[in-house]
Amino acid sequence: MAERTSALAGHFSPELRGKPGEPGVSLSEVSDLTLWQIAAWPETLAEISQTIENQIGASEAPGPGRCASGTRGAALRIEPLKWWLLDTPAPSVAADLGVTLDLSHSRTRIRIAGCDAAACLSRLLPLDLREAEFSLGDVASSSIHHVGVTLARGPESYDLFVPRGFALSIWELLLETAEQFGAEIL
Repeated sequence: MAERTSALAGHFSPELRGKPGEPGVSLSEVSDLTLWQIAAWPETLAEISQTIENQIGASEAPGPGRCASGTRGAALRIEPLKWWLLDTPAPSVAADLGVTLDLSHSRTRIRIAGCDAAACLSRLLPLDLREAEFSLGDVASSSIHHVGVTLARGPESYDLFVPRGFALSIWELLLETAEQFGAEIL
């Protein structure tokens, strides 16, 4: 297997930037991304949901626009018939039930945290990130400067999945936007 190199390698180092004092936003890359996409056929949705539950060790597969964590990984329902599986070994799916695709090398996962993370992201994404509208476990496909991205809300941070070829330019936009709140690169 090819050795993976980060799209952001050598382009940043840990530091504080922007507004002095306590940083309002922290940015980091989540390295060694393991990302599998599973697509179901309309008539096999229930079987694939069960496969995902078993794969990640959860009691239930997430519904559209939601994510779920289990004892062996996490799943994001990015479309009505598609899931992304994180941090789990390759799933086994019979061809008559659905399709599996390894996306690990195609995306960069950027974590945005801090008390001003939602305000920072709101300046770049056309999404309402208030708690009542985009709550814990929500997932949305959107865009930053015409680049398709996927955003997931965790308990203390947001995870932004960016196509590898655009990772550096999106990183620079995030950092520039975060500086007004005080930015910490981890």
